[in-house]
Amino acid sequence: MRTVLDRILKQLVAEGDFTVIWPDKTSSHYCGAPGPKAQIAISDWRTVRRLIRSPAMALGEEYMDGGIVPVDCTIYDVLHVLLANTGHGERGVWLLRMQAVLRRWIRPLRQSNRITRARRNVAHHYDLNGRLYSLFLDRDRQYSCAYFRRGDETIEEAQEAKKRHIAAKLLLDRPDLTVLDIGCGWGGMALTLARDYGARVVGITLSTEQLSEARARAETEGVADRVRFELMDYRQMDQQFDRIVSVGMFEHVGLPNYGTFFSTVRRCLQPGGVALIHAIGRFDGPAATSPWLQKYIFPGGYSPSLSEVFAPLERSGLRSTDLEILRLHYAMTLANWRRRFAANRDTIASIYDERFCRMFEFYLAGSELAFRVQDHMVFQIQMARKQDAVPLTRDYMFAAEQAATRVGATL
Repeated sequence: MRTVLDRILKQLVAEGDFTVIWPDKTSSHYCGAPGPKAQIAISDWRTVRRLIRSPAMALGEEYMDGGIVPVDCTIYDVLHVLLANTGHGERGVWLLRMQAVLRRWIRPLRQSNRITRARRNVAHHYDLNGRLYSLFLDRDRQYSCAYFRRGDETIEEAQEAKKRHIAAKLLLDRPDLTVLDIGCGWGGMALTLARDYGARVVGITLSTEQLSEARARAETEGVADRVRFELMDYRQMDQQFDRIVSVGMFEHVGLPNYGTFFSTVRRCLQPGGVALIHAIGRFDGPAATSPWLQKYIFPGGYSPSLSEVFAPLERSGLRSTDLEILRLHYAMTLANWRRRFAANRDTIASIYDERFCRMFEFYLAGSELAFRVQDHMVFQIQMARKQDAVPLTRDYMFAAEQAATRVGATL
């Protein structure tokens, strides 16, 4: 078994420096072009066998259970070496290639996400102890990619900038516009649109924890007369709105349901309305969600390529009126979350346990590197039913964003 894993790693590591300490305490060194460095100790031969049979699942599970231990480094460093090399050596490792193909074949089964299943999937991650998220997110609990105009902003500043950026694209040019927020989270976007832009917002979520928090925040902030939060699947919505926004929810829709999602947006959007979705995507074409991420973090989740998004969007009858790609913004966001998680690790361990902390560390580190060294990005698509629903140039976006920034700076 050691011989097989040794051969795989020799093929894989084309960049960086990687050392493995085997269960018998001997070590092997793998070195390619200059790059990241890491070292691990493997505790037993069972772990070696698991890494050969199912590396995408076993790596995370064995880190959680202590079968793999970073030596003089962190799990981020370990994943940095491995993920930076996935695009190099994986093509030459037939076992890894065949496993990736198999995961693509079974995507429709894993992403069916009917209403009852969608509720279970959301509860798995978003109905965790609410205190957890307060310990690593910003004060507004924005659990999606922030927007770094300069690159040196705090996470609070970057998340406020993200909301202004999205609001500008929604063309909130008069008060009392009705807005549907699909996947409203803890209510931050809906509350901002009501408070700062005079909108009347309906936010929908499948998380009971998020619903409770969002409703409490609306009461506390004195905007309950302008914002309503409901426990509802997007497919159940039967009203029309002037604007529709969805931030960080499309990743949970599931590939087989994209047509239904865009048809619902069209049905719920007023003829002259504007919609905006903000979601994680891929540069390199269709793929499959990591089985570890699917099991432990986001069951039913998938980050699509744009080729998978635009075909059902086109069939829905909606017009894509603007597209923007945010590249390293999420890597910077996740780096902030990772630092905050580390600073509060002892408190989080007291809420859950050590295994949970390792699980979340693996998730945050792997996610950051997916944006930093692999093919992940964030896209924002503005849509409308009519071509003339928005001005012909982006000038209105820049003007609205700058005005909102000036107002925020004076508060």
